[in-house]
Amino acid sequence: MALAAALFADLGAATRQGRGIVRDSYGDGEQAAHDLMRSAAAAMGLEISIDAIGNLTMTLPGSQRDAPGILIGSHLDSVPQGGNFDGAAGVVAGLSALSGLRRAGVVPRVDLKVMAIRGEESSWFDISYIGSGGAFGLLDPDCLAIARSDNGCSFESALLARGFDPGAIRERRRLLDPGRIRAYLELHIEQGPTLVEMGLPAAVVSAIRGCRRFRNARCFGQYGHSGTLSREHRRDAVAATVALLHHLESVWIQYEGRGADLVFTAGELSTDPALHAPSKVSGETRFVLDFRSASEATMRDIVAEAREAAVRIGDEYRVRFELGDTSDSPAAAMDPRLRAALMGVFDQPFEMASGAGHDAAVFAQVGIPSAMIFVRNDNGSHNAEESMDLEDLAVATRSLIRLLVDFPF
Repeated sequence: MALAAALFADLGAATRQGRGIVRDSYGDGEQAAHDLMRSAAAAMGLEISIDAIGNLTMTLPGSQRDAPGILIGSHLDSVPQGGNFDGAAGVVAGLSALSGLRRAGVVPRVDLKVMAIRGEESSWFDISYIGSGGAFGLLDPDCLAIARSDNGCSFESALLARGFDPGAIRERRRLLDPGRIRAYLELHIEQGPTLVEMGLPAAVVSAIRGCRRFRNARCFGQYGHSGTLSREHRRDAVAATVALLHHLESVWIQYEGRGADLVFTAGELSTDPALHAPSKVSGETRFVLDFRSASEATMRDIVAEAREAAVRIGDEYRVRFELGDTSDSPAAAMDPRLRAALMGVFDQPFEMASGAGHDAAVFAQVGIPSAMIFVRNDNGSHNAEESMDLEDLAVATRSLIRLLVDFPF
């Protein structure tokens, strides 16, 4: 794990800002991470290519170069003030696996490729799976006009600033041919506490939850004096929003009670700081609704419930909700043959679903057999306190190598 330790140290040194990591999608932080991985791959003698939207692929050639290859991938961007391992662990593990095979003199039957995927995190541009979705021509060309969350730069401008080609997205150009990919494998830190609580170093992922997110939901009421307005005369946006959130929490409990897979989060909720005051009834809120499930039907149903409840509660509180459109990412089951093969190579086999989205969902969506390995991670994810033990990564990487050497199909 010497290579992994060195790469994580370099990543941290290059992209840490304050307590956390900032590897902004198509920004300086993500680019620094890509440059580090590219340099490491070049030192290993791997073949290197970069596609029209910046995805980096590093290849250990196989003996049958015309045959479909195996792709190991993950992302290198982070959320603002994130941790050093989210996404990057998969790229580092992939390079470590190829390095180990190369040192052992193993020539694989087919090309083994490690892909550092651009823009998986939607916190910078409100676009799900930029790098993987764009590589398969799945992105709506309208996304090029979407502004970056912190500086207003359009996605198209960000691509051009890095020397990439927005025309690939505008034309829905396929940069990857699914027929040339035998399988997609992704290693990632677990972003919850399950493996920590079970005392296990790693696990096989059974499925990835999809997401329906109302990113720009708003409630419009009317500002008024807090001491002079009785309840029947109020158009209180805060009270109405709280009522909507309480209702959706209650519905979530009902879904859980009948065994359905669903999680619900309101990750952002705010009033206008230029207008709110302790002595005012609030006239506006802004908030986010995030629904996730392994079932597409469940996500469709809960989105419909949210829209219907917004109308009903809006009428009750004399306010108007504008939930807007949802930004969507699909649910995806992982390939059963690959899952079984991975369960067979783990000394302590355990399988679990992923509550967070990953690029593997996109590869599965286009029909590529896909699998994921989770690595134990203390302190959750999307925060500066991510903590992955390199011994746990070694367990997962060895399992990945065993799968590559004795591939099931």
